[in-house]
Amino acid sequence: MEKTYSVIGIGSITLIFGLIFHLQGQSVIGPESSFMYANPNWVTYGIEIMIVGTIIIGIGIISEILKIKKAKNRQ
Repeated sequence: MEKTYSVIGIGSITLIFGLIFHLQGQSVIGPESSFMYANPNWVTYGIEIMIVGTIIIGIGIISEILKIKKAKNRQ
């Protein structure tokens, strides 16, 4: 598996975890016994984690684009 696809995969997983944390903080999903449930701090943490995941995905996409351009320049 190529490195760029691994980076995109890690970013996607991070984004999904951030979404889950955000929704638990808003009392949308998760058990009521969870320390994250209905906790406004986790709404913010979830948003921050989603932003980090999006940045990681962006880095993976940009590195794939640069790799394609580099391969075209060699031809």
